[in-house]
Amino acid sequence: MEKCMEILRLIEGIRTPFLDTVIGMITQLGEETIGVIIFCTIFWCVNKRVAYGIGMTFFFSGLTVQGMKICFRVDRPWIADPTLTAVPSAMENATGYSFPSGHTQSAASLFGALGVQTRQKTIRAVCFLVAILVAFSRIYLGVHTPLDVATSLLISLLFVLLTVKILASDEINKKRELTIALIMILYTIIVIVIAAALYFNGLIEHSNFSDCLKAAGAGIGFATGMLVERIYINFLAVTKSIPQLIIRNILGLVGVIAIKEGLKIIIGTGLVIDMIRYFLMLTWVMIIFPLIIKRFLTTVTDID
Repeated sequence: MEKCMEILRLIEGIRTPFLDTVIGMITQLGEETIGVIIFCTIFWCVNKRVAYGIGMTFFFSGLTVQGMKICFRVDRPWIADPTLTAVPSAMENATGYSFPSGHTQSAASLFGALGVQTRQKTIRAVCFLVAILVAFSRIYLGVHTPLDVATSLLISLLFVLLTVKILASDEINKKRELTIALIMILYTIIVIVIAAALYFNGLIEHSNFSDCLKAAGAGIGFATGMLVERIYINFLAVTKSIPQLIIRNILGLVGVIAIKEGLKIIIGTGLVIDMIRYFLMLTWVMIIFPLIIKRFLTTVTDID
């Protein structure tokens, strides 16, 4: 651990305002908003199988990281060692525990799964580069140690390889799809149970429990949506029309924002409410909007 702190001190000495700004922008590629936009674009408009690989990797690795965070409960570097400083702008979003890195997991699972599944070498190289840059940005900004980042990269890589192998075939089998969905839901329930036990025993804060429940709600929504869409909806994701692509994305993302933010105004916030909100958000992404696409937003040109 001391070696990790030494690396942070070394990097702290080379920071400049310019690098702080540039690397601060890079780290945002690991934010939830970027992940949602990229996933939805691929799922609604480009390639469902690739999107499913991204989604499974993202939620399995995300739940794993959340579970490890609350089990190990490692303080952020500047808390563990007050002689270290982090870039102030990065500290605002550096909530919760340090180990492993959530931003790194998010970027590595998203761009890693996309890179592995694409046949275009340029896109693959860019995806892997982005994942590495986001991982480095967390160290540079002083909000994570190299151990935090390396662990998240390893977890994401393992789930990338696993999920891509599971989804290697486009063949849809009801029993197989149900099994995959049930495994994801069971995995989610395990994380919920662990988080609840720690929370009600006073070992983690309300915000930590809330983050786990949000991830769990999204994970259950994805698993359920994947099962329903693949077996009962099977909408056409590819669109040859750029205007059509733009319309799909705008309408779909408006729905995501309406559920994620609008429901706060209507039903407020809370542990269970936030979990339901994230479940409904993924239900919109995976089931409701695909039904709208199939019924109203698929043209003859797309089919041809």
